[in-house]
Amino acid sequence: MNNNLKKRIHSMYLRDCFMAWSDIILIWLAIGFVLISILNIVDDPIVRTVLIVSSALLVLFNTASVGSMTKHYAEDKDFIYGLDIKHLDENRAAKK
Repeated sequence: MNNNLKKRIHSMYLRDCFMAWSDIILIWLAIGFVLISILNIVDDPIVRTVLIVSSALLVLFNTASVGSMTKHYAEDKDFIYGLDIKHLDENRAAKK
């Protein structure tokens, strides 16, 4: 594999990781905002506990899934992104 292709693969991988982790940060912020807003309205302690636990599980599972996804992408990035780059290059050549 030539050096240019490795650079392109690494660039695509880093961009995908950045976007995935940015989305996780946004999910944490959105869930936190909604949870704080709703907790001001809800008076029942059982409902408050359920809301807190379910929100924590939601962000925990989303964070774990993105961590797993980025780990998998790192292991197979040559195959995953190499195929994408091949198709992108073929599409660019076909448009010319």
